[in-house]
Amino acid sequence: MSLLKSLFSGDQEKNLNKGLEATRKSFFSKLGTAIAGKSTVDVALLDDLEEVLVTADVGVTTTLKIIDAIEARVAKDNYLGTKELSLILKEEISRILADQQPPNPFTFSDTYTHKPHVIMVVGVNGVGKTTTIGKLAHHFKAAGKRVVLGAADTFRAGAIDQLQVWADRSEVSLIKQQMGSDPASVAFDTLESAVKQEADFVLIDTAGRLHNKVNLMNELSKVKRVMDRVVPEAPHEVLLVLDGSTGQNAFEQAKQFSQATEVTSLAVTKLDGTAKGGVVLGISDAFQIPVKFIGVGEGIDDLQIFNVDAFLHSFFN
Repeated sequence: MSLLKSLFSGDQEKNLNKGLEATRKSFFSKLGTAIAGKSTVDVALLDDLEEVLVTADVGVTTTLKIIDAIEARVAKDNYLGTKELSLILKEEISRILADQQPPNPFTFSDTYTHKPHVIMVVGVNGVGKTTTIGKLAHHFKAAGKRVVLGAADTFRAGAIDQLQVWADRSEVSLIKQQMGSDPASVAFDTLESAVKQEADFVLIDTAGRLHNKVNLMNELSKVKRVMDRVVPEAPHEVLLVLDGSTGQNAFEQAKQFSQATEVTSLAVTKLDGTAKGGVVLGISDAFQIPVKFIGVGEGIDDLQIFNVDAFLHSFFN
């Protein structure tokens, strides 16, 4: 059995292929137009390829890295035909993504040095942050882990109720207070409860307001300070959730949150039905932050662990 087959079930492969379909069709349609009637990779073709990558929301900086690498290959090999272009593209994209990903693939059953392992989840409203937390809780619970959720997004109407639905669905504990309560107080209560329950994972939902960078930084810093009093070094991970369908807006959100707090990993949602899947590559490279999860559908199993080989296999095949 190949590594790819061992990492992904048939349903996961199928869902990934379906989720990336719009991006794949758009990208290769434009690439096909760019190389139509050409037999070699020349300056004009590289200009066209640059435009294809930028319009796929790969981002200008990452696009130029790819173009420079292809130019170097052309100079080295003297002659490079368009038939090899897809293969070279795949190799260069794989290299860029691999630079950001941890050497050992993440699994939901991983054992961490911290118990509980505290994950603070950040992101603006509407990106699928609360839903992502619910799906993560489901996967961790299915892997035999004890999970506690903290409803520290106390400002958005319905956020607490939405998280309660996911907690009930996954049969995990939810710590909450009244709407408008101090988020740091909720985080404190959540970690105290998690310690008593001997939980393996704690997922803290936070308010998704980019009201202004200073206030956001102060709020998240306060939540982190309070958590550290209960569980040393908590949060152990800050997961930023981004809506992949927003393209360049996702870049701006990543910039704002990276400046407000130390983001350690990314979850890119809503890749299904959008042609902007290149944002996964661009954001990971631009901010030097690994993508840990991708969302390729609304189903509970459509939040997948991001695997570079599987992603590129689906995209290029």
